[in-house]
Amino acid sequence: MAFLEIRNLSKYFGKTVAVKDFSLEIEKGELVSLLGPSGCGKTTTLRVVAGFEVPSEGQVIIDGKDMTFTPPNQRPVGMVFQAYALFPNMTVAGNIGFGLKIAKKSKEEIEQRVREMLELIHMSGFENRYPHQLSGGQQQRVALARALALRPQVLLLDEPLSALDAKIRVALRAEIRSIQQELGITTVYVTHDQEEALSISDRVVVMNNGRIEQVGTPFQIYNFPQTEFVAQFVGTLNAVIAEVMDVKEGVLRFDGQQVYTADKLEGFRSGDRIMIAIRPERLSFANEGRKANILKGTVKNITFLGSIVRIQVKLGENIFFMDTFNNPYLALPRVGDLTEITCSKEAVLVLQRRS
Repeated sequence: MAFLEIRNLSKYFGKTVAVKDFSLEIEKGELVSLLGPSGCGKTTTLRVVAGFEVPSEGQVIIDGKDMTFTPPNQRPVGMVFQAYALFPNMTVAGNIGFGLKIAKKSKEEIEQRVREMLELIHMSGFENRYPHQLSGGQQQRVALARALALRPQVLLLDEPLSALDAKIRVALRAEIRSIQQELGITTVYVTHDQEEALSISDRVVVMNNGRIEQVGTPFQIYNFPQTEFVAQFVGTLNAVIAEVMDVKEGVLRFDGQQVYTADKLEGFRSGDRIMIAIRPERLSFANEGRKANILKGTVKNITFLGSIVRIQVKLGENIFFMDTFNNPYLALPRVGDLTEITCSKEAVLVLQRRS
């Protein structure tokens, strides 16, 4: 049995559907991210698990116990918010120990637990500082320690890093993942940042319009998207509408270019229009080694992105992106040059049928 179960969850605000028929099982010690654009229902789902919202339909079960209508302060849950929500008039130690004080723990137990938490978040020696004396990253560490101080069975994080700059976000998300694994705590992490979700999660739940689009490991979500939305939302994608030419051989055509796919075309017929997609990193120049698919086009733009060079190639009426690793000896074409790019059959993903 899963440690945290969300069964057939729906939440309505008047006539507005925030979450619809959401079901998910999370194992003990697993970190699962809810990923999606603003307004997709991920934070509402988290708030229902925390007890801050009552579901219109469905159940929340933690460790075999139905918590659907249990008040937030009686759930074995700790929550870290996007806004740090630290008490400005309390020291770091006071903030971390606040929940323990409310729970009427002894002074000795509170002090011991605060020391443990400060060591866990690498902030020993900061106990007498106030929030205004801390950086944004340090404040979020304190918020995390406060949530963990009560030893919750489930940790909920609602876009905890979105207010921080990029470099601090990368460092802190690695720390959060390390702490989560060290404690073995079941965690649900809400984010709209795909890189964040892919880098720290055991599984990712991609949401759209209050519903689950796909659940899978980061590898599965990125490499094998099951819907057009997932493919478009996670990573950069080249997507076009192609015509089915030969179902058995997996032959497709768009803008006069013939391509082969390894995906099954069962259920399709010649003449059907379907959406296909190719990730930029799956493309390369044909003169570096020809694969099953050869596409002819014109170089429209070259963008230097540090470790990656992104090349735009116009194929008929479509612009494709191709990513290649940068190196000092990289020989690039010039804008306006005719070129051939290539990819394998496996790189061509069939996403959706179009009438």
